[in-house]
Amino acid sequence: MEEKTSLRSNALIWFGAGISIAEIMTGTSFAPLGMTKGFLAILIGHVIGAVLMYLAGLIGARSEKSAMETVKLSFGSRGGYLFSILNIIQLAGWTAIMIYDGAQAADGVFHQGAWIWCVIIGGLIILWLMIGLSHLGKLNTIAMGALFLLTIVLCKVIFLDHSGSSNLIKGTISFGAAIELGVAMPLSWLPLISDYTSKAKKPVKAVCVSVLTYSLISCFMYLIGMGAAIYTGEIQIASIMSKAGLGIAALIIVVLSTVTTTFLDAYSAGISAESIDTRWKGKLIAIGVTIIGMIGAISYPMDDITDFLYLIGSVFAPMIAIQIVDYFIFHRAAITTSFDWIHLAIWVCGFVLYRYLLTKDLLVGNTLPDIVATMLLTGFVDFILYKVKEKQSVIQ
Repeated sequence: MEEKTSLRSNALIWFGAGISIAEIMTGTSFAPLGMTKGFLAILIGHVIGAVLMYLAGLIGARSEKSAMETVKLSFGSRGGYLFSILNIIQLAGWTAIMIYDGAQAADGVFHQGAWIWCVIIGGLIILWLMIGLSHLGKLNTIAMGALFLLTIVLCKVIFLDHSGSSNLIKGTISFGAAIELGVAMPLSWLPLISDYTSKAKKPVKAVCVSVLTYSLISCFMYLIGMGAAIYTGEIQIASIMSKAGLGIAALIIVVLSTVTTTFLDAYSAGISAESIDTRWKGKLIAIGVTIIGMIGAISYPMDDITDFLYLIGSVFAPMIAIQIVDYFIFHRAAITTSFDWIHLAIWVCGFVLYRYLLTKDLLVGNTLPDIVATMLLTGFVDFILYKVKEKQSVIQ
């Protein structure tokens, strides 16, 4: 049995998740709004995302189940396989994207060939996986300390050394679309967070620590990306760091941040695989996903991930909406069927609604309306079914 993790370990895990090149690059998209409106959109998006992360993590903490095991409570023991498979696919995608971004950024600083950096980063992720979640304490402390100091230096260069001028940023983004990008990253962690909160010594407290730590650091990363685009005129992380004159420090930021974030994706892919078949070895699956991601990063260009983020939102936003109603309102805490066809049908409705809302420019983004609509539909249908069952039990 794997050793339980401490609050400090959970904080370090989610600190590492927040410090991410992908988050900095996403932050550059907010630049056309300017600092004030851009930061407001980042903040609103992360508040929405943090609430959803907290509720998802709380289900896992209270039930002591991994993320995909909690999904089975609402969709059935076999119905949950759908989301496990989709989660493994999105995590393999994230692994490839993160290795690709890290390798491109590292090669932009030290020109050794992007494929070499893909292999180096992939190898370090595998090393993290082999060490194991509960034994990463000291290593993560050192890594996180170095990353935090270096990001502070990067922040100083961007906001203090360039604060007197701003650049004309090409492109446009609406406030609602910016909020949606602010929600996107926290939303991508929804099908993962319970993999860690369920293994904590103090699960409920671990949820609070994890969500708060991730949300603060993620906002900080978005802000660095937006500030870099506005004050330095750069949207590529390698160019930003070169202008900052960080040298070897830039390489440390790039490689360590990629490893500490992508480790979570690969690790959770293994956990999701175990929820499909307990005979599968999660660590071996995680290493396999890392190797696949490494090959994908070497083979394919992955510069624009906006559509990928929206696809994640359309899958997992209605999923968590159904879980929230099912667990917190109707208090379902046990798997009662193989396939919950009613909830699967509602999820399809939520998925279609999210894709439809992407064609609309809503002030609050797409996720919040989709979540609310799916929750209302779930609550209405579950209440009707509850009343029918209650009447049948009275008749009998």
